[in-house]
Amino acid sequence: MTPRGLLSRTLQLLPHRSDFTHVRPGRDLTAGLMVGLVALPLALGFGVSSGMGARSGLVTAIVAGAVAAVFGGSRVQVSGPTGAMTVVLVPIIAVYGPDGVLVVGLLAGLLLVVLGYAGAGRVIRYVPVTVVEGFTVGIAVIIGLQQLPAALGVPADGEKVTALAYDAVRNWFADMSWTPLLICVGVVATVLMLARLRSALPGSLLAIAVATAGNSWLDWGATTVGAIPSGLPAPSVPHVGLGDLDQLLLPAIAVASLAALESLLSATVADAMTIGQRHDPDRELVGQGLANLASPLFGGMPATAAIARTAVNIRSGGTSRLAAVIHSAVLLAVVLVAARGVSAIPLAALAGVLVATAVQMVRVSSVSALLRSTSGDAAALVVTAVATVAVDLVTAVLIGLVVAGFFALRQTAQAARLDQTPLDDTDDQLDEEHALLDEHIVAYRIDGPLFFAAAHDFLLELSEVSRVHVVVLRLSRVTTIDATGAAVLADTINRLEDRGVTVLLSGVQPEHTKVLLRLGVYDQLAHERHLFDDTPAAIAHARLHAARIAHSSPGEAAR
Repeated sequence: MTPRGLLSRTLQLLPHRSDFTHVRPGRDLTAGLMVGLVALPLALGFGVSSGMGARSGLVTAIVAGAVAAVFGGSRVQVSGPTGAMTVVLVPIIAVYGPDGVLVVGLLAGLLLVVLGYAGAGRVIRYVPVTVVEGFTVGIAVIIGLQQLPAALGVPADGEKVTALAYDAVRNWFADMSWTPLLICVGVVATVLMLARLRSALPGSLLAIAVATAGNSWLDWGATTVGAIPSGLPAPSVPHVGLGDLDQLLLPAIAVASLAALESLLSATVADAMTIGQRHDPDRELVGQGLANLASPLFGGMPATAAIARTAVNIRSGGTSRLAAVIHSAVLLAVVLVAARGVSAIPLAALAGVLVATAVQMVRVSSVSALLRSTSGDAAALVVTAVATVAVDLVTAVLIGLVVAGFFALRQTAQAARLDQTPLDDTDDQLDEEHALLDEHIVAYRIDGPLFFAAAHDFLLELSEVSRVHVVVLRLSRVTTIDATGAAVLADTINRLEDRGVTVLLSGVQPEHTKVLLRLGVYDQLAHERHLFDDTPAAIAHARLHAARIAHSSPGEAAR
């Protein structure tokens, strides 16, 4: 990219004056306050659940939320710590510690900025909805399993979430304590009930307040979040040696991939929930990249757009980026003046909020419809969900894409046909097929894609045709040709011509010529003048061949 091109690209990705044309101060203030109240327990919960601590979760929501709001590609999107990112960070913290996570966040931020400049944001349109839903179901299961130690009030250890959950249940049965479990269940019930009633009250915050008051005043004895220093920490650089960067690059790629995927999916959902809102996917990647560069400098963890908070923002009337900035300001005020109150929140109550969030993430009607649609959709959804829990999130998405792609290719291949069709259709307007057969000429029309999944099934059968002198292959309705399809086509032509059958091609599309040229199919046929723009010309030439063969000697026919 030239310096001028780089400057032009930078100007495209920076904030524009038009970003502020949708500001409605009253509505954005109300929405920002509501999102801030909803985000508070989530930020605390995800910070604790990740292992970085409650303060890190708040810092992430404040810093990343503000930066992504200003530089991101959606005017109504809200960013911060999320459950999906927490799932990725737990094993990273276990191996590399908090400083390693901060460096991973910085590297992931750089990768996201590069992806935005490279125009990678539009790739999200190729992710099938089945993979998205399976991914979401898997994340919801992982978030729920992660909360078992706090919900049961027992210590547990395990890098894999399934091992962590098993350890927590085993420890609880060894020394049963009902208070944390009852707190967790009560919070879950409150949040889900208020959500079902479509109450304007922030259910998670109300449940947290009741649980905290009960634990403090009635001395329930549940473990709390612990002391949180007031104020944001001063910017600093994590202490990780240069030799560790190679080991942290792969986790950074995983974090960047997840941040890109979840942010773009959230922006797509936001577009569907609003009128006239269309996000810029490349700018969204750059905005998330800058947010992840800023967050670790203040002790925050990697962030991404949050579908739940974005939905709350839209439902509360948010119309511009100001609402997300106000959400960050609300959380900053909490850190500055209410850190002591936050430190008294029971861990079991935060676990309840996260369990309720996981339940709300899964849209039962959508999942049920996809499972009933086709076997391919059901397989892609289930495999993605299982892989998310069993392996990791990025690998699960890749596996889901492979499964979905396999069934899509199979369906496309089944749609391809090779038919011996009448020639008196609207394209060619010929009514001579019976006469052609008498002259040992046969015409076949290929419909649909001619690619690796479909080529062998019928082209190799075509090479076995007998008692004909000329074969006309009509390619005007071929939609796709890849290298495998072209290679099988060339092999079919060679087999036929080795048996003395002349092959003519008609209606080759200009975009398919390039593939045929590269594999030598086009040159061979063009040299022999066996390529024609339309079928009538090919049939006329086929008759000349058939007539010559009928009146020639065997030796001449071979030539």
